[in-house]
Amino acid sequence: MNSTPAFQTVIFDLDGTLCDTIALIEASFEHAHREVLGETVDPAVVRTWIGRTLVDIYAAWPEHQQELVDSYIRFNLAHLEELQTNYDGIPELLHDLVAAGVRIGVATSKRWEAAVRSLKTSGVDGTIDVLCAMEDTTEHKPSPEPLLKALAIAGGEPPTSAYVGDALVDVQAAQAAGMAAVAVTWGAGDRTDLLLASPAAACDSVDDLRRVLLG
Repeated sequence: MNSTPAFQTVIFDLDGTLCDTIALIEASFEHAHREVLGETVDPAVVRTWIGRTLVDIYAAWPEHQQELVDSYIRFNLAHLEELQTNYDGIPELLHDLVAAGVRIGVATSKRWEAAVRSLKTSGVDGTIDVLCAMEDTTEHKPSPEPLLKALAIAGGEPPTSAYVGDALVDVQAAQAAGMAAVAVTWGAGDRTDLLLASPAAACDSVDDLRRVLLG
């Protein structure tokens, strides 16, 4: 491991980056659409929504917006620990970043309760003490506001910091924040779309991400 990490501060996305919540998210959207609208939803479409807030996504159904949000949240919270799985190597990577003196945190479009429970379920809640969730900002990804809020709490500066995420909005938000955008391809985002957005780095495995962040 290099004695000097590539970045002084690293902020992470949560869903599809630190925690494998993709199956949980797909099931939650499917439940909400069936319960409220009586229809199914294409999982490929759902994957393009990940990274955005529920209110933003469901603005496309204004007459049922709050019903859809509420239905999604009820199902998601009821099944979080059952359906979430974890990515091998993530806890060890976070531990090693902290040991190397890197400040780390999370900026997510997920609500506080669900975010805290996801971090606990993944076993990394003891490593991360900086969390910027949906309730903490008025604007959300691809706006840089959540990233900059988390960065300020962590005590970092954009030029020496990276944001790691699996969605196109993550890359866009990092670039708008003046941070290095590090895309990971094991989540919900389409690899080709991520590469076309010109991130500073693209990682196909946790080992790849370790090399980018720690050498």
